[in-house]
Amino acid sequence: MNKPMLGLLLGTVLGLIDGISAPWGLNDPELWDGLLGIVIGSTFKGLVAGILIGAVARVSDSIPITVVFGILVSSAFAFLVAYLNGKYYLRITLPGAILGAMVGYVTQKYGLGPRRRAA
Repeated sequence: MNKPMLGLLLGTVLGLIDGISAPWGLNDPELWDGLLGIVIGSTFKGLVAGILIGAVARVSDSIPITVVFGILVSSAFAFLVAYLNGKYYLRITLPGAILGAMVGYVTQKYGLGPRRRAA
């Protein structure tokens, strides 16, 4: 699978898991009431970040560059969500950063680059 498609798929799946697991361990009924919105938003956030990470992975062959970019872009999206929410900055941003690192590593390590034509 090519790198942008792998990033999109992996980012979407991990974003879905991140959204579903968001309210566990917190005693805030507001999170349980808004679970559907959290899951949809987290999935979309993972999808967009996955596409961007996959695009960087396609341009660069460096795992560290892709992982750092994944951390930065996913953290930025997660921080934006936390800012709009007004709370839970660490509980939203930290899983986002971990998600970005995982997507960056897997996309660069296992994604296929562009095909080269034989001369």
